[in-house]
Amino acid sequence: MIDLQNIVDKFHTMTSILSVEKRDDGKIGTIRIEAANDLYIRSMEKEDKDGNVVFKQKFVPGECYERYMKKELNFENFCYECAIKKKPVHAYIRPERYTFCINLYMMPLAIDDPKKAYCTYSQEISFEENAESMSNISAQTASNILKTCVKLRGAQNLQKTMDEVIEDIRTICNASYCCVMLTDFCENTWSVFSDSIKEDSGIHSVRELESEDFVEYARSWKKTLNGSNCLMLKNKADFETIRQDNPVWYASLVGAHVKSLVLLPLDYNGVTLGFIWVTNFDTSNTLYIRETLELSAFFVASEIANYQLLNKLELLSSMDLLTGVMNRNSMNNRVTQFLNGEVPHKSLGVIFADLNGLKPVNDMQGHDAGDKLLKDASQILRNTFDGCEFYRAGGDEFLIIALDKPQEELEAKVEKLREKSMMPGNVSFALGFFYNKGEGDIRTAMHEADALMYEDKKRYYDRFPANRRRL
Repeated sequence: MIDLQNIVDKFHTMTSILSVEKRDDGKIGTIRIEAANDLYIRSMEKEDKDGNVVFKQKFVPGECYERYMKKELNFENFCYECAIKKKPVHAYIRPERYTFCINLYMMPLAIDDPKKAYCTYSQEISFEENAESMSNISAQTASNILKTCVKLRGAQNLQKTMDEVIEDIRTICNASYCCVMLTDFCENTWSVFSDSIKEDSGIHSVRELESEDFVEYARSWKKTLNGSNCLMLKNKADFETIRQDNPVWYASLVGAHVKSLVLLPLDYNGVTLGFIWVTNFDTSNTLYIRETLELSAFFVASEIANYQLLNKLELLSSMDLLTGVMNRNSMNNRVTQFLNGEVPHKSLGVIFADLNGLKPVNDMQGHDAGDKLLKDASQILRNTFDGCEFYRAGGDEFLIIALDKPQEELEAKVEKLREKSMMPGNVSFALGFFYNKGEGDIRTAMHEADALMYEDKKRYYDRFPANRRRL
């Protein structure tokens, strides 16, 4: 009988010997930790700085691994590939539920046992991500990832380039479907950023799902992943685990004719931006596919985070954050577009709306009340002149641009709002409206509307002299 403890004690790294039950049905049998050296045991039983511990029970040789930790499909797949299929395994994982990264190496052992197959499991633990360990990949994977990086970094149009990258990933995995989905759990929203479908596969795009409830599936994925950076389902046994853990999602997968799946979160700086997955992939090449997808997800998440940041900065530079309408900078840019002939239109309506009585509210009730008045005014304008462009031109002044709207319709709305403005207790505006039936000059339209607005303001203060501005 081979002394397994003697074997692991000769390793200078944290090492154990695992056994996998041999089965005739191709399923993954019971996995046991047959022996472990002292370094491995102490590392698994020691609490980290946050009080977390990997092993929930004291180590006993020969016990099922689930005695110590929750069932982990990725771990089981690694063991099966190494012990049963006799393939060396290397992986660098960053489990979310722990404060460290694991660089693991597994090698098959030639032990004559009719009931079990064996492999070694050695690991290094680090509390910071190690770029060298992450890049220790096969030449084929490195070539594919390099192509992905070159495409993404050189992208002039990220959306178009991402479509190419996702098509490449689907082809590499020989999958029916590949998708990048973005999620915002705070806003309860989801959207497909890019996807690729194999021709004649019979698979439908997730884009066809209009139900907002789909974001709830994404929430459940986080729970099912349980801190892992990858979930791989390749056979009925794996799907049975999902059926027990997440029955609603399991039913959805069955209904979509998904026979195999690899799902990874797109994490960046501790935030989940979304998910990437492939379905009905080549299950005979699981290690290569996992390696490719893990690194692809890393770079895809980075590019999407940068894309979202640039969009946010652009939005911040163009929107008035208090009222939610576009700011003066956007207004000036829009006027330039009109002057350059970049805005085709058959008619042009310009409305200036100046909020009456803002200064007294600020002086007597405080700026919080003044801010609320501005936000209420903005909402009233947007409700009244729906389908138009809105800009905050100054402190209490708004500009509305109406393209190809009937003159009578706009005039009626202006007059109705003006009547309401004269009623005590209502949010009040001084309004100026100018309409040009041709393309016209927007500067002339703005000048005329502005002059009419000041005439209207004079009438308001003549009627309510107590609300007149005071320096």
